[in-house]
Amino acid sequence: MTTTASTASTASTASTASTAEPVANARDLALAHYAARGVLEHVLARHGITFQQQVALRAALTAETPRTADDLVAQVQDSLKAGPADIRATLDELLAKQLLATDGPHLRPTDAGRELIAAVGAETTPVSARIWGGIPAADLTAAGRVLALVTARANAELAALTA
Repeated sequence: MTTTASTASTASTASTASTAEPVANARDLALAHYAARGVLEHVLARHGITFQQQVALRAALTAETPRTADDLVAQVQDSLKAGPADIRATLDELLAKQLLATDGPHLRPTDAGRELIAAVGAETTPVSARIWGGIPAADLTAAGRVLALVTARANAELAALTA
């Protein structure tokens, strides 16, 4: 009888362990980020731009008011934590590719820049739907709260390290 009880207990523990949901950690977050970024970078490469170029171009494109180079550097730096010199080089590359144009002190996306972002969006939308589809809204809401908290805490730690 003891053997049967022990076997039942082991089976119960095994089934509980196998059905337990994973607890997210920093590695899981990084792996999810790089998996999704890898998909996007694959699409971007077909269009001849880098991830950082796309982030900078999208920042210019989605701005409610025209942005100066300094504005875009600050926004991209806040997003990517890249160095200002690297971001300025990225803006220069976008200007050279005629995806951004100068308008006085401002940088504005060109028609070609708008078309490129639209083409990338059209190509990534069905992929994103496959990646994100079917995830319950409550899970996405919880993940959003957690990711916002992790981002705020990481930003605070980075600020302390670079102060």
